[in-house]
Amino acid sequence: MEEFKILKDLVRFNTIKDKENKEIINYIEDYLKSLGFKTEYKTKDLIMSIGENPKLGFLGHTDTVEYIDEFKNPFDLTLKDGYLYGLGSCDMKGGIAAMLDTVSQINFSKLKSGMKLYFTYDEEILFTGVQEIVDNNEKFPDIMIFGEPTNNVIYTGHKGLLEYEIYFKGLKAHSSNPAKGISANMNAVKFLNDLDEFYNNEIKKDEIKFYEIPYTTMNVGIINGGTAKNSVPAFCNVSIDFRIADEKHVLKIINKIDELSKKYNAEVNIIEKTMPFADDIDFVDEIKTTNFMTEGGKVSGCKRIILGTGPVTAHEVNENISVESYRRLIDQYKDIIYKICK
Repeated sequence: MEEFKILKDLVRFNTIKDKENKEIINYIEDYLKSLGFKTEYKTKDLIMSIGENPKLGFLGHTDTVEYIDEFKNPFDLTLKDGYLYGLGSCDMKGGIAAMLDTVSQINFSKLKSGMKLYFTYDEEILFTGVQEIVDNNEKFPDIMIFGEPTNNVIYTGHKGLLEYEIYFKGLKAHSSNPAKGISANMNAVKFLNDLDEFYNNEIKKDEIKFYEIPYTTMNVGIINGGTAKNSVPAFCNVSIDFRIADEKHVLKIINKIDELSKKYNAEVNIIEKTMPFADDIDFVDEIKTTNFMTEGGKVSGCKRIILGTGPVTAHEVNENISVESYRRLIDQYKDIIYKICK
């Protein structure tokens, strides 16, 4: 297991909901300092750099999802039949370990351009870590690599997300005399009918070929209104998400929902707004996009690559990656470093 010592060390940290964030960040910082990297920024996030004029950056999140009881020894990396098992081995401590293994094999004194490494927290829930870095006005290198699991396939884009919670206010009354009340449920229904018509006529028809589902999708995930079948409901809450294929759809949807909120006496809250991207990179043969979101959607001013280990077993019981994939990823990372920083 000596070959996979870094990954074994990373898996040992319990970073569910960032529990041992300080410990894993200190471990990564100490390791990179031993290779000549310097600390640029450190909170629960960590930014390390080496060399001058960095043109390439790598980013990985240190937190993991929770595990269920069926996962045996989640914090102890185990090797069986060519696969490495452990919580976060795929998502995405495998990617981080490959980054660290890779830079240990690079002679940066022979490269013209430097590079940066970014390590974030709270990716699994709110993207707080990467947002902190963005809000700190970080200038990202020309190309950023996000080590999310891809089974060694190079992706250069994914859809965005626009997520809403909408609250409708009514006036409670007995159902025998509904004219005395205002139905929040009916206002929600009318609102959704108008929104659905707008979506089908103005949004869905725009197709973007890079995506497996080549258009922006809309899903009404939750509707919760009223307290009794014989009362006019005074409230109704609705949750909606849009998976955005074209950045221009974001403003169109926001404007329409604002318009409808005034018409139907609703309060709207944007829960998440992440932009889509599909970057054309000269050494990547074609634009391919993932079906999942990454922190790349929060980063701008650079071109983005999503590239990590496999098989993709993120969030699964007995999460694992293959030895072959891990070794291949290190070779892929080295190849990109030499292409960009030569």
